[in-house]
Amino acid sequence: MKALVTGISGQDGYFLTQLLKSRKYEIHGIIRRNSSMGTGTMALLPDEVRDEVEIHYGDINDAHFVTSIIAREKPDELYHLAAQSFVGYSFQNPFSTYDSNIGGTLNICNAVKDVSSDTRFYFAATSELFGHPAQTPQNENTPFLPRNPYAISKLAGIWTTRTYRDAYKLFISNGILFNHESEVRGPEFVSRKISIGVAKIYRGSNNPILLGNLNAVKDWGYSKDYVYGMWQMLQQDTPDDFVLGTGESHTVRDFVEAAFKEIDIGLEWKGSGLNEVGICNGRTLVKVSKEFLRPLESENYRADYSKAKKKLKWEPKTNFQQLVKIMVRNDIARLGKAGLE
Repeated sequence: MKALVTGISGQDGYFLTQLLKSRKYEIHGIIRRNSSMGTGTMALLPDEVRDEVEIHYGDINDAHFVTSIIAREKPDELYHLAAQSFVGYSFQNPFSTYDSNIGGTLNICNAVKDVSSDTRFYFAATSELFGHPAQTPQNENTPFLPRNPYAISKLAGIWTTRTYRDAYKLFISNGILFNHESEVRGPEFVSRKISIGVAKIYRGSNNPILLGNLNAVKDWGYSKDYVYGMWQMLQQDTPDDFVLGTGESHTVRDFVEAAFKEIDIGLEWKGSGLNEVGICNGRTLVKVSKEFLRPLESENYRADYSKAKKKLKWEPKTNFQQLVKIMVRNDIARLGKAGLE
């Protein structure tokens, strides 16, 4: 079996590559070319895994590049993970977000249709599509009400893939994945910002962690669990859309408290709004910063993954506390190895 993974250098690509390698796939990955020829999370993979991956440097916004790669490789499975996926940045630069997430997805849909119609295609959608849902929990039938440019771009993406699936009888499955994090999550994401900040404080830093809305509610799971669900979607007899999540809701505040608990620190919260702080023994460890507040917040998130559980036999293996522990302990170890104790 041959798989092509766009965005292979990201968090999900890291875990998906290891899953595919364990199942004896021939793996190809697309990475956007940069001056340093960096490979992102690929550099963190064991040598025996990384050396088996054939990397293609290019841009999914280049239709000719995308078509040529898919025509030449004709992958059995294609996992489209590449995206501008940081919600905060999507407010700052919606144009590049739309270019990458809409244009790139359209290029891949057209290439599969034109030159490799037997390829099974996974599209990475997002729970951000739900925005501010009227019902909780959310499933595949919950109306989409996006509240940020990233979610809007993914809405265009999922309707594009659904349209191509129906019009051209392509095997395209959409994963509507709730927040999934890990020890290789980008440092700009709030979960990793917290785990890195806590690790630095454990190693002696005096700098507080700066965060936005502490009351934002998310359904947080572990990326390693979720890529197995992605793979399962492409092993079915027919394409379909699936929600993946944990079915549990936690606030950013919950994540902060759980992370500090890993280093035996209990926080006391004082103040409100922009003046709220998390302190311990008179020391300020967490502050709210206006810089990290979004113009609109997506809320009321909690996944109903019963369809995936029934049809894919999928359910999360890692609970919230275990996820936080994995992230904090990994960052503490990483900082120690870097000589930052």
